[in-house]
Amino acid sequence: MGYPRIRMRRLRSSPIIRDLVRETHLTRDDLIYPLFVCEGRNVRQEISTMPGVCRLSIDQLVREAEECAAAGVKAIILFGIPAEKDESGSSGFRGDGIVQKALRELKTRGLPLMLITDVCLCEYTSHGHCGLVRGHQILNDETVELLVRQAVSHVQAGADMVAPSDMMDFRVRAIREALNKNGFMDTGILSYAVKYASAYYGPFREAAHSAPGFGDRKTYQMDPANSREALKEARQDVIEGADMVMVKPALAYLDIVAMLRRELTVPIAAYNVSGEYSMVKAAAQKGWVDEKAIVLETLLSIKRAGADIIISYHAKDALNWMHEDKKF
Repeated sequence: MGYPRIRMRRLRSSPIIRDLVRETHLTRDDLIYPLFVCEGRNVRQEISTMPGVCRLSIDQLVREAEECAAAGVKAIILFGIPAEKDESGSSGFRGDGIVQKALRELKTRGLPLMLITDVCLCEYTSHGHCGLVRGHQILNDETVELLVRQAVSHVQAGADMVAPSDMMDFRVRAIREALNKNGFMDTGILSYAVKYASAYYGPFREAAHSAPGFGDRKTYQMDPANSREALKEARQDVIEGADMVMVKPALAYLDIVAMLRRELTVPIAAYNVSGEYSMVKAAAQKGWVDEKAIVLETLLSIKRAGADIIISYHAKDALNWMHEDKKF
């Protein structure tokens, strides 16, 4: 049964047949859009390392959220940039914190958006680490207590789901127990279960002013050389109560996404992170790549690897392009 009886190109011969046999489909339901909210009014400050992405005051965040909903975005994930930082990141878990205020304002608008919040201390600590520090040691259990306070305060302010990104041990269990105790049994947890100590985070750290003031994050984020450990981390978070788990970054770790998809039954998210975004934007600005084509191909590859959900700074543009191409 060889040539010429079998011709692979028969199923590529027209746009219609290619659409009919396409194995993987990227849709508006797959994408989550990250947004940065800061103090002030009428602030729309473009981030130099992430063209097209801005720090937004709450009034501008509401405007952006309205545009997102109109474009077909179904969910956003919020990152807070406080006016003041301290060693414990206290502005991250106060009721009048920037994310908490933003959530309350967004909820009053009744937008058809799911509101997810990043739960971590790095944006709020003066030292830039994701946990409390003693000397040069990042404390685990003491940090978890503060992450619990932050998660509960976000949900009280209106978050539909919380996403702990700190990589402290057993924080998912502690957050789940605290949410249940406070009457939020139905609020989900999207765990950054598999978060690597990656060089792809550089632009985000500039965006959120969250670069560590000393050392690095290798004692709590994962070694990029490890894959079996990823399955161990993800399984543990599911046991502790995570409703969904995330792999971060996405592109250099598509093998990890595929492995988790084979081994787990919960939804898998992948974070198309700032470095991945900025490399595409820089190349597009130089005219070296077709931005639309490469973004849609990139997102499709993440979906093909097994991700059910993709968090991406390209999401809003991608949805507009997909609508133009009538790919829904």
